[in-house]
Formats: sequence, C-alpha cells, structure tokens
Amino acid sequence: QVQLVESGGGLVQAGGSLRLSCAASGGTFINYGMAWFRHAPGKERDFVSYINWSGGVTDYADSMKGRFTISRDNAKKTMYLQMNSLKPEDTAVYYCAAADSRGWRYALRSDNEYDYWGQGTQVTVFS
Repeated sequence: QVQLVESGGGLVQAGGSLRLSCAASGGTFINYGMAWFRHAPGKERDFVSYINWSGGVTDYADSMKGRFTISRDNAKKTMYLQMNSLKPEDTAVYYCAAADSRGWRYALRSDNEYDYWGQGTQVTVFS
C-alpha cells in the first residue's frame, strides 16, 4: 500500500514563499506520475502541477506558472512544490497524488487519474 505524506504548509504573508514536500512509502516511486492539487473552502479541488517519473514532463495550472516549481527526488521518494510570490488566493489545503504507471509522457490534470492521495497540508496566505 502506498502512503503519501505532505509537509511544509503554514502561514505566510503575501509575496512570501513556502516549499511543500510529499514523501512516499511503499510501492515503486519511480513508476508514479505525481501531482499537486489544492482545495479551497467553497471551491472544487483544482489541479496545481504535475511531474512525470523522470521530471522531464512538468505542467502547471495557468495561475501558478512562473510562481510555482515542481520537482522530485526519486532516490528520496519525495516530490516538492516550491511556491513563490504567494497570494491570498493561494490559500487552500494542498494535496499530493500519485498515478501508478501512467503519465509517462504527458501531464495528468484530472483528479480521477490518481490512485493515491496524501492527507493534505494547509497553506494560508495573508495580506
């Protein structure tokens, strides 16, 4: 059974930065296409960013381009999301997700593509 554990969330002033981590245990990490989603109160869960097994394919939601950077360290079985220039509208619970043996060459943007989910980490941006 694969387990995903997010960390790194917190309270930050607008314009600040946070780095989220998603540590995986169980399974074969290199087989997973990985993504970040977020869920703000009163809204649907939204795609944030995707990275394929090698890091050679990445994708971002439009509002995150230029501000967020996704990466992964397969040796550490960990995925990261560096978030810069944070805005109050980035406030949400951020979830990492893993898709087993899919998304080798293209991004998976739909949450129903994912097999495993973390418990989420809260990010709150105040102005």
